[in-house]
Amino acid sequence: MIRPLISSNIYCPRGKVAIVGTCLEQMQPEAFRRVEAMADQLYSLCLEETHINMAITKIGAALSTGRIEKLIFATVDRSPHCTQMHYIRHELERMMPLTIPIEDYVAVDERLILLDEATLELSKTLSKLQTMK
Repeated sequence: MIRPLISSNIYCPRGKVAIVGTCLEQMQPEAFRRVEAMADQLYSLCLEETHINMAITKIGAALSTGRIEKLIFATVDRSPHCTQMHYIRHELERMMPLTIPIEDYVAVDERLILLDEATLELSKTLSKLQTMK
């Protein structure tokens, strides 16, 4: 079962938690099922509807309960709103020490592609991307 993150109580997420872009299930159903298999609980988040700062606060509060063992973010690729989800980890790191593993995935052609830290950092630096042409 997938639950909306923003309207869920912070004490509900526990174990291996996946937060997926709301449209992932419809747009990439096989990739969605792979994420579902990796997690104990699934939560949906649409950053077209919810400001990223609200999501950061909610996730930070949920992490502070100590019930989450692992956090997975998964979205479709090429969505400007979904891309923001992969920056949440950096904002959380500014707020608190993160002691659990966090993984970021994008779904392309029903495959999940694991994003590394260098890729995420580069994606936030358009000037560096420009000079790589």
